[in-house]
Amino acid sequence: MKLLNNISMLYRVPAEGGHDEVDPIADAVVAWEGDTIRFAGPASELPEEFSAADSFNAGGRCVVPGLIDCHTHLCFGGWRGDEFAARLEGASYQEIQAAGGGINATVNATRTASAGELADKAIAALTDMARLGVTTVEAKSGYGLNRDDEIKQLEVYRRLNESQALDIVPTFLGAHLVPAEYRDRRGDYVDLLCQEIIPEVAQRDLARFCDVFIEDNAFTLEEGRRILETAKSHGLGLKIHADQLSAGGGAGLAAELGAVSAEHLEYASEQDIGAMATAGTVAVSLPIASLYLREPFLPARQWIAAGTRVAVATDFNPGSAPSYHLHMAMTLAAVHQRMSPNEVLRGVTSHAARAIGLHSSHGSLQPGYRADLAVIDAPDVNHWLYHFRPNACAGTLKNGKWIAGDFRSPG
Repeated sequence: MKLLNNISMLYRVPAEGGHDEVDPIADAVVAWEGDTIRFAGPASELPEEFSAADSFNAGGRCVVPGLIDCHTHLCFGGWRGDEFAARLEGASYQEIQAAGGGINATVNATRTASAGELADKAIAALTDMARLGVTTVEAKSGYGLNRDDEIKQLEVYRRLNESQALDIVPTFLGAHLVPAEYRDRRGDYVDLLCQEIIPEVAQRDLARFCDVFIEDNAFTLEEGRRILETAKSHGLGLKIHADQLSAGGGAGLAAELGAVSAEHLEYASEQDIGAMATAGTVAVSLPIASLYLREPFLPARQWIAAGTRVAVATDFNPGSAPSYHLHMAMTLAAVHQRMSPNEVLRGVTSHAARAIGLHSSHGSLQPGYRADLAVIDAPDVNHWLYHFRPNACAGTLKNGKWIAGDFRSPG
């Protein structure tokens, strides 16, 4: 049995509750056994059976559930700093992509890279993410855009899930873009996805979800529907990159098909916002992408008023969101999306867990849940998001073991 005490403020963030309900407890403790939480609450109510546990001192800091980055493109070759400069000079995302840059450039680099090179690069990012208090990461393919290289990315994720501490939730995004070699026969590429790659991904259990980018220059609503219905028939959960650069109806399709989440959503219509709220589809906000592309930020107040759960993630990728700093995404969501700190915290814990189908085991600090938590060097969540620092996380616990920070030995 292990115990973390001297917690100034514990945020239990129950899986069910209001958008800003984070269940703060002052002068708290957390007890766990193995990889499971046994008690989380006021120190005065700690059961006697836990009093002799090996204890760790939080030093009067606050404690939150392990953070969940529920939208990343973790595995990719190369970087695209040249495009950053081009955008600053006025080039649009679509113009760069049409000229052979954008996703196509990363596809070329990813196809060239070996699985080992891709894994090493991803491990470096995951190590830094763990130091930030991140304990679970959704990771998409989508930079192979053929059978062999899409499978290569997903196999890297399987290897990473077995070889390092963080939970990796893999998503198949073969429908990220129509690859250059299929540009004049896009129907053949959709056939390849539906008839060959999706069945293999599902049969080999290489992904939990299938995602589609529905947007001008990517996939149409009709193509997206066929791909997602095929994925659903093979037992995969559904996600959609929707309405990022224009109002394309992706959010409405996500609601119609029962997708677990739709992502981006900056241009979603009022009707589709209501449909997602009714369907229970999580809206995943990606404010770092809005920042880098200088696009509008998701209007979170409108989504929350409609009753939609809003998660917050980084969208870590080499083009439009080249940062895995989830704390930065959180502060951006507060400042530019007018989300309260409590709403943001729920967005990177329980709502994020729901967006990857893990809300019954991850994202909350309550008995029976995974022993994942982050010790934050701040008196409360308001101060944490207000006083942005390179890293306010003092320690990260994953599956009941300290993987970052200064808490390796009881004291």
